[in-house]
Amino acid sequence: MRKLAFVVFLMCMVALPSAHASALAFRHTTTNAEILVQTVPGPTISEKVSSRAKSSWSWYITRASGLFAALSLIILMVSGIGQVTGYTYRFLEPLTAWASHRALGITFGISILLHVFSLLFDHFVPFNIAQLFIPWLSGYKPVTIWGVHLGSLYVALGVIAFYLIAGVIITSLTWVDKKPATWKLIHLLSYFALLLVFIHALYLGTDLAHGVFRFVWVCLGLVTILFCLHRLWRAKTV
Repeated sequence: MRKLAFVVFLMCMVALPSAHASALAFRHTTTNAEILVQTVPGPTISEKVSSRAKSSWSWYITRASGLFAALSLIILMVSGIGQVTGYTYRFLEPLTAWASHRALGITFGISILLHVFSLLFDHFVPFNIAQLFIPWLSGYKPVTIWGVHLGSLYVALGVIAFYLIAGVIITSLTWVDKKPATWKLIHLLSYFALLLVFIHALYLGTDLAHGVFRFVWVCLGLVTILFCLHRLWRAKTV
């Protein structure tokens, strides 16, 4: 019995170095595999994001400023109608309501300028100064309706809306007290500008091309139309 135990002990001692060598070989193989995985060539995720941001920053500014301008225009229209009908003053004091409306109008104008001039630096949708400020000069996304070629209709609507909005904002800052009658007539152009902006964004807006955002934009347009109709019914005037 003692001899058998001694033989088993010797076999274990002989097998131990080989098992240790196998474990070292396994660890060595695993370590080599890890090194191979870590040294695979190619840019990292942060490098990819940084490269994309550098090449597309103007496009992101154009989209963000356009969306902000569109939403702020709707808020301006609704709050302005609320001031005419008196509903806004249920939530805000008159002075606060007018100050907020004025500040939002200035912010809206700044977002429009960002939206327009950022297109000069965009590499995917090329525009020059003349195309940005002269309707139908651009050839971007030409439109054909019932066989009639209308050129870059949706871009042209945006250009026309830009001039209308500029007139409304400038006269609101300078003529609202000095020439109230003239200011009121020019201010009514904001309704027409809203329609042009709605069509411009609906057919050219990247984020409004389809899906939930397009549905929300259409719903906001319908709600604004209801507010406009209510304003006309209350005031009995255009």
